[in-house]
Amino acid sequence: MKRRIRERTAVITVATLVAAGAVGIGLGTSAGAAPQKPPTKARIAALFDGWNAALTTGDPEKVADRYASDAVLLPTVSNKIRDTHAEIVDYFEHFLENKPAGKKIETIVNVLDENSAVDTGLYEFTLTDPDTGAKRTVEARYTYEYEKRGGKWLIVNHHSSVIPEG
Repeated sequence: MKRRIRERTAVITVATLVAAGAVGIGLGTSAGAAPQKPPTKARIAALFDGWNAALTTGDPEKVADRYASDAVLLPTVSNKIRDTHAEIVDYFEHFLENKPAGKKIETIVNVLDENSAVDTGLYEFTLTDPDTGAKRTVEARYTYEYEKRGGKWLIVNHHSSVIPEG
C-alpha cells in the first residue's frame, strides 16, 4: 500500500525597506500590495456548478482538469482511491457513461483563507443506464476541498460516498 504524506507550507514574504536609516519589516504582503480577501461562501459553493457542467460535456479530461495534479478522489461508485490525473480520468470515463446530472441537497461551506475552502454536504445524481435508458437517483454525501493555485480554484480532495441506509 503506498502512502503519501502531504505538507502544506505557509510562505511568509519578508520585505525589508530602508528609509531614513530605519529598517521596516512587512509580513504577508509585498510593500504596497493590497491583501487578498477570502472568497465568499457563495463563490465556493458555485464551484460545484462548474464541476457539474464539466460532467455534462461527457469528456473525462474536462472533469479531471478541475482537479489539482496532486488531488485525491474517493469516488462515489468505486472502491479505488484515485490519486493521479490518469486514475481520475479513468474513473470519469466510466462514470460519464451514465450521463450523471448532479444536484446539491444541502451544502456547508467553510472558507479557510483566501486560497482554501471546504464544501461539504449532500447531493444526488440522476444516472441513466447506457443500455436501457432507465434512470435512477443516487444520494450521496460529499466533501470538496479547494485550493486556489495559479489564480484558479482546483479540487485537491474530493470524497463522495452513497448515503448509508438506516
